[in-house]
Amino acid sequence: MQSNIVMFPKLEVGENSTQTQETTVTKYDRAEQLFIELLGMENLDARLDTKPAKANEFQQALSMAISAAYENDRFDEQAHLFLQRILYRINRLNLFWYDDLHNYTNERSLYLYSCRDQIEAAWQKWELAQFDLAALQQLDAKQALIERASADLNPPLSPNSRYIREELTESGYRHLLAIGSFEGLVEASNLSRVLGGAANEVQCTLVRVLLEEYGNGRLSRKHSTFFAQMLAEFGMKTEPEAYFNLVPWEVLASTNHNFLMTERKRYFLRYSGGLTFFEVAGPAVYKNYLVTAQRLGLSEVAVGYWELHIREDERHGRWMLDDVALPLAEQYPNDAWELVLGYDQQKLISDRAAGAVVRSIRQAEQML
Repeated sequence: MQSNIVMFPKLEVGENSTQTQETTVTKYDRAEQLFIELLGMENLDARLDTKPAKANEFQQALSMAISAAYENDRFDEQAHLFLQRILYRINRLNLFWYDDLHNYTNERSLYLYSCRDQIEAAWQKWELAQFDLAALQQLDAKQALIERASADLNPPLSPNSRYIREELTESGYRHLLAIGSFEGLVEASNLSRVLGGAANEVQCTLVRVLLEEYGNGRLSRKHSTFFAQMLAEFGMKTEPEAYFNLVPWEVLASTNHNFLMTERKRYFLRYSGGLTFFEVAGPAVYKNYLVTAQRLGLSEVAVGYWELHIREDERHGRWMLDDVALPLAEQYPNDAWELVLGYDQQKLISDRAAGAVVRSIRQAEQML
C-alpha cells in the first residue's frame, strides 16, 4: 500500500499577487490564532473590557474579511476560508465533543454570538442572493419537491463524478477520506438539534432517521464507526477534526449552514427541505465512491461505509420526501415554498462543496 501521508494543497497564485496574498493570509492566520486565544479565555465577556487589544485586532480582520468575501465583486478565497473557519469554531460549541470541560467556558458568550451574527448576516445575504425567492414562492411546493427528488435520485454523471469513478487514484481516495472525515466522524449530529418538541409523525420520522444514522444506539453499527474503519484501513487518523486544515471553505460552509438551519427553529422548513435533498441525492454520490473503491481493489472494510449509506439513504430519502417534506407542505401551505428553498439551497451548497473537494484532490495529487 502507498504512503498514508495526506498532502496539504497549495494555492496557485500569479507572481504579481503573491506578496499581497501572502500578507493577507498571514493576517488571517494571526487573527484566527487570536480568536482561538479568546475562545479559551476565562470569563471572556468580562475581560474584553479590561484587555480589549486582542479582540480589537481580531475585529479588524473580521470586518476586512466580511467586506472582501461578501461586499466586493472580486472573489476572495482566503476571506471565505477565514470566515467559515471562525464561524465553525463558534458553532461547534453547540455539540459536546467529550473533551476538556473547560473548552466550553465561553459557550454562551455574548461576544462570540456577536461575531457569529456578523458573519452570518453578511454570508446568508450573499447566499440567498443566488435565488429568485419571489419565483419560489409561486411554485406548487409539493409538486416542486416531487419533481426535484425524482431528478436527483439517479442524476446523469457530472464531470466531477466521472473523475472520481474513472481517474481517482488511491492517494486521491485517501485525500477524499481525509476531507470526508470532517463530516463522517460526527454524522447526523446536527439532526439531533431539531428533534425536541411536540410529538407527531414528522418528528417520529426524523427520530427514525437519526436512530439509523446512530446504529440504533450501538456504537459498532453507527455510521461514523464505519467511516473510522475506512480511515484506519489506511493508517489514517480517526479523531474528529484531525484533518481540519484540509477542509475547503465550501465544505465548512455546508456544515455551518446546517448549524444555522438547526439552531433557528424558524428555519425548520428550510432544514427539512435541505435534509430531503441530502438523503435523496446521497446514494448516487456514495455509488461513485463505491465504484472507485472497487476499481482500486480496496478491501470490504475500506468500502463498508459507502455500502451501508447506499442501503439506508435510499430508504431515508423516501421517508424524508413522503413522511416529512410533503406533510410539512400541507401543514404550512403559506410557507411551504421554504421547503423548496431549503432543498435548492442545500443542493447548491453540496454541489459547490463537491467541486471544491475534487479541486483539492487534484491539487494534492499534482504535488506527489
